[in-house]
Amino acid sequence: MYVPKRKPLFRKDTRKSNPYGVAGMLAIIIMLVMVLRSLNQGEITPMFLPTPTPTRTLDSFAEEGAVYFGAGDLDKAIEAYRQAVALDPNNPELRADLARIMVYSSTLLTIDEERIGRLQEALDMVNSAVEIQDENSPVHAVKAFVLDWLAGNQVTQAENEAMLTEAEQEAIYAIQLDNQNMLALAYYSEILVDQQKWIQAEQNMREAVSRSPDLMDVRRINGYVQESLGNYSQAISEYQEAVRINPNMTFIYLRIGANYRRLQQYEAALDYFAKAANINEQLGVQDPIPYFSIATTYTQMGEFFSAGLNAKKGLSFDPDNADAYGRLGIVYHRSRNYEGAIPAFKCAIQGCNAEESCEVLQCDPETDTDVTAVQGLPLTAGTVDYYLTYGAVLAGMHRSVNGFCEEAMDILALVKADYGDDPIIMQNVDESETICNGYGYF
Repeated sequence: MYVPKRKPLFRKDTRKSNPYGVAGMLAIIIMLVMVLRSLNQGEITPMFLPTPTPTRTLDSFAEEGAVYFGAGDLDKAIEAYRQAVALDPNNPELRADLARIMVYSSTLLTIDEERIGRLQEALDMVNSAVEIQDENSPVHAVKAFVLDWLAGNQVTQAENEAMLTEAEQEAIYAIQLDNQNMLALAYYSEILVDQQKWIQAEQNMREAVSRSPDLMDVRRINGYVQESLGNYSQAISEYQEAVRINPNMTFIYLRIGANYRRLQQYEAALDYFAKAANINEQLGVQDPIPYFSIATTYTQMGEFFSAGLNAKKGLSFDPDNADAYGRLGIVYHRSRNYEGAIPAFKCAIQGCNAEESCEVLQCDPETDTDVTAVQGLPLTAGTVDYYLTYGAVLAGMHRSVNGFCEEAMDILALVKADYGDDPIIMQNVDESETICNGYGYF
């Protein structure tokens, strides 16, 4: 009979260790120590960690730019397209898209120097696209668009005409490369309007609208053509189609409001100006232009108090913006508030210190510490109206004790030097000089 070995009840059973197992365990421990050391020294990257900088595709940046453009946030659209261009620097159409948005973003800049700088940047961008691929119809169409808008900011008539001629050549070349390019045809029509070739422009736009009715640029430019022809109701309809396609393009709302104002439909005008202001507020854009448009409308309605309030609100967004002071001066002039117009124009043209700008803003210099000195604007196509009106107000307000005519003659002399060949401008200069001539200043 087999009797199994009895197990101890009060002590552990001791077994002999396996030397091979011990050696294996030691090897595993040594390997783990080495791995931990490498991790600590950065020689090994842990699995499943996110990359330090998330990688994004070219398409994602381009799509983001298009979304921002549709939302009306042009600065963010520009930044997204810059990223796309950086990822694909040899893509000419990306560069052209970026240049197009830069042109539209210039509508948010009220200082001539800043606006011209943005348009020049757009021209440099589209020129780089031409260098990459010369025979590209969309690229040359955008170049025509850029040149046309830049031409409107030139100082002399000769410079304007030369740039418009170059823009026309670019548009024609774009159409020759692709006669189905309706954007090129629309941009060509816009150039023709600026060359005062209205009949040809309208003929081209009929074709562009019939073939590409859902392009914002086509509708916008057709509105511009109709506005130039004095068809304000039709212009409003076309601009409304443009904002239906791109609902947050504030400058188009301003055009709609301006056309309603020409029709003396002031309430409708105020409504569209207010829409532009609300869109800017939603986007965080502090643009004074809608408020000055509202102020101008109230002036035409004879509601000068409301006009002044809105003009000051526009100026409060950017109290060191000399152009805003010029716009305020225009509102005061139209409101016959000549005493208020003089210091506003002085800040716009000659510049003023913080105390003088605070006087215009009617603020408290001790508490409103953000009000600073203002640097005056040089004489340009965009500021010549300020110079003319300032000269006229000074001449009209001259008294023997204030010597305003002496200052007016200095201002008008600058205008004569640059615009002596412009009959309309010179007519205004002559009227102001005639007033001062009666005081012996001519």
